Amino acid sequence: MRQLNQTGWMHNRMRMVTASFLTKLLFVDWRIGEKYFMKNLIDGEFSANNGGWQWSASTGCDSVPYFRVFNPTLQSEKFDKGGEYIRKFVPELSSLTGKDIHSPSEKQRVECGYSLPIIDYKKARIRAIEVFKANN
Repeated sequence: MRQLNQTGWMHNRMRMVTASFLTKLLFVDWRIGEKYFMKNLIDGEFSANNGGWQWSASTGCDSVPYFRVFNPTLQSEKFDKGGEYIRKFVPELSSLTGKDIHSPSEKQRVECGYSLPIIDYKKARIRAIEVFKANN
């Protein structure tokens, strides 16, 4: 979100991870994220933005299966192995090395002045799958 707010742009992978987090883990209506992104993207295009949010939220005509919930930590480890992206947009974590930059401990977060997680990913993922499965 810092990248979007600072530059008006965000890589598509990060758009998907953000949309998945907001809609499937926090259960926020996809239209809120879609509206915010459309307002702030310099390359905002209605069809792509709207369709992407529906796809990520498993609500559109070409939606992703409800059980696919992106894990932000695994996505970070896979696509930002060295943590360069994190260091650029989350400078308070720039001193961390290795896997720590992708998933800092509570102690490291406090020492760096970085917030604690707002959810327990594993529990939130299980809850999301249960809710989507019950409504499918």
